[in-house]
Amino acid sequence: MVPDRLPSAPLGRIAVVRAFRRDPIALLERAAALGDVTELRTPTFRTYVVNHPALVWDVLVSDHRAFHKGPTLEAARRVLGDGLLTSEGEHHARQRRLIQPIFRSARLDAYLPAMIELTDRAIDRWRDGGRIDVHAEMSRLTLSIVVATLFGSGLDELDARMVSAALTEVLEQYPRAFSPLLPITERLPLPANRRFDAATAVFDRTVHRLIERRRAEGANGDDLLSRLIRAHDETGSMTAAQLRDEAITLFLAGHETTSNALSWAWLLLARDPDVADRLHAEAERVELGSVTTASVTQALPWTGAVLNESMRRYPPAWAIGRRSMRAHAADGFELPAGSVVVVSPWLLHHDARWWPEPGRFDPTRWLEPEAGRPRAAYLPFGAGPRMCVGEPFARLEAVLVLARIARSWRFEADPSLEVGLQPAITLRPRGSVPMRVIARG
Repeated sequence: MVPDRLPSAPLGRIAVVRAFRRDPIALLERAAALGDVTELRTPTFRTYVVNHPALVWDVLVSDHRAFHKGPTLEAARRVLGDGLLTSEGEHHARQRRLIQPIFRSARLDAYLPAMIELTDRAIDRWRDGGRIDVHAEMSRLTLSIVVATLFGSGLDELDARMVSAALTEVLEQYPRAFSPLLPITERLPLPANRRFDAATAVFDRTVHRLIERRRAEGANGDDLLSRLIRAHDETGSMTAAQLRDEAITLFLAGHETTSNALSWAWLLLARDPDVADRLHAEAERVELGSVTTASVTQALPWTGAVLNESMRRYPPAWAIGRRSMRAHAADGFELPAGSVVVVSPWLLHHDARWWPEPGRFDPTRWLEPEAGRPRAAYLPFGAGPRMCVGEPFARLEAVLVLARIARSWRFEADPSLEVGLQPAITLRPRGSVPMRVIARG
């Protein structure tokens, strides 16, 4: 029986904003405990949390035309401009048609040698028994892979460190996107605004150099940046601003989710030696010298299962916001036009209805039939027409990096190590992830 009104978290409008800025995941969990469709009262717009796979599927897939992207990605325009991640309508569809072919299996095969070479180069710097920040290492590695494969170029160590620091600064300011005062405060000469502007300037300078370098070399290749440059220079289908926006979107988003997924995976593996031993054994059996996308997937099922389970526990996109353009029916309720609908892969991935013992790290879940699990119970990259266009690339990269590193190294974490969550646009580890690297064999 449907109640007369939606359940609502018992918080005032300002209290909701404060709770979201302090611990957004805890706030969503509190809302989801009240039902599959709940309301969060905020000062600026009506917000609803939708937490049943069937209802989520309606929002992201079946009725996707009724929604535009939500406040988080609207705020991301301050950095990304009108790129694929933030754009809407025909512009989004046109840009997706231009970019998507780069991520098809036949094209991915060409990226494999660079992925392997760059991984080997990164881990050759480690020393047996040394301590590293795993998150920082994975971030630098995935950034180098994106620049080499999608941009057909390289990035020196100083630039990589500057980009990493700038991205951390931008993501740490994520909670400001939900302040009702942001339209005023972002115009003031505040220290936070100066840091934000300096960080975005780092992205702009770096991407501009990559574009100019690629253009000077002819931009005749089949890498993503060359395709974008040709679309601007030859067909006129992209303005200079659009070229910048798409390049910076792929530059940042192309490595951030994968570095987080890898960091969480290594942390989980360090805490579960049996799972890690099985990963090392599989990596030893597989020769990665001459591989294809299909052969990597077939040869490394346990590695793929580890990645899937890690992204279940720590989904790269922990929350997906949509703004309704027209009224939308959900579980017997009408969500009005103009409201914000929040879908949370974190909630879905930790729901005991779909995942027995959801807090347990258990890659064997992915070696068994799904047993009637709803298709939207697992959404590490979203779903529908706005699903992450780079998912095939990110999955291949993560599996290959896990296997390549596992052949030579294992990680040890201090049992007392507690790594908090930093839920910004992506789900990052809060702070560093220090571990000891131990050479194998």
